Amino acid sequence: MRGDAALWVSLPVPAVVIAPDDSILELNPAAEGFLNTSAKSITGSPIWDEISIDSPLETAFERARTNGTPLFVNDVDVGSGQRAPLQCALQIAPLSGQPGHMIMMITPRELASRLTQSQSVTSAARSAIGMAEMLAHEIKNPLAGITGAAQLLSMNLNADDLELTDLIVAESRRIVKLLEQVEQFGNLTEPEHAPINLHDVLNRARRSALLGFGAKMRIDEIYDPSLPLAAGDKDQLLQVVLNLLKNASEAAGASGGTIRLRTYFEHSFRLRRADGAGQALPLQMEITDDGPGLPEHIRDDVFDPFVSGHENGTGLGLALVSKIISDHGGWISVDSVPGQTTFRISLPRAEP
Repeated sequence: MRGDAALWVSLPVPAVVIAPDDSILELNPAAEGFLNTSAKSITGSPIWDEISIDSPLETAFERARTNGTPLFVNDVDVGSGQRAPLQCALQIAPLSGQPGHMIMMITPRELASRLTQSQSVTSAARSAIGMAEMLAHEIKNPLAGITGAAQLLSMNLNADDLELTDLIVAESRRIVKLLEQVEQFGNLTEPEHAPINLHDVLNRARRSALLGFGAKMRIDEIYDPSLPLAAGDKDQLLQVVLNLLKNASEAAGASGGTIRLRTYFEHSFRLRRADGAGQALPLQMEITDDGPGLPEHIRDDVFDPFVSGHENGTGLGLALVSKIISDHGGWISVDSVPGQTTFRISLPRAEP
């Protein structure tokens, strides 16, 4: 792998090169993070001593080596002496030009699902937002006229008819509020990147939520105290967390519920962008609630504008969250089942 050092280092999935005697020849950085060990400490060790797989693969592995064919194994638990097993998919193949050498790539199920989810607003959605911005500007002026006319009419009406003009005014103001949200989405400024402590952002959002919309919620914290500083805009990331906390609180309903804020460092997580460039996004934030979960018909589109699980929702909150994280060079994904919804945000660390 030495001739393709840059490619080897930038691989987003854990990969191991195995020598003809079944010893570990080389690990990429993602594999070091996955196995929670260093390449130096296990290079030369037997592969089956260092990586535990809950399936008898030795025979199939040797057959693939002998025949020069690839081997694919799905849904097996893979671990090591340094970490608990995770359900993964394995891809094993002969290494071209090096007889007897094999390469094993390990794709954790969670990572696979995250890599297939879209983390930014699609081009079609961006076009819809652009059109909505133009309409917002044009619609707000006549709405102001309608509201003013209704208020003038109400001055000469009896109590029974006032209900109708009040409805006109209330609905007009609701539409104006929606249009302002559309304009806010389009006019969001570029983030001002600076080193920030993500725990400060989470704590500030937590305090605000408990004093307001999340007063009936219990918000637990599971923080990694050694988490490095992130590169980002503190105010915009605060807006992201507040939006997610508000959604979780609204989903819980009047009875309340529990939200868990968690941070951790994931060394192996890298994002492969459309231009082929890879970027490490090791800083992880999770916002998990125990509500009913996202409606199944919107789970795949929840970050698109105008997609909402609420009857009167605008569908712009999560679209705005996605846009902010995308502008930060980060990644957001969601896993949702009844009783547990987790939004995961992955961000780059600040330069030393």
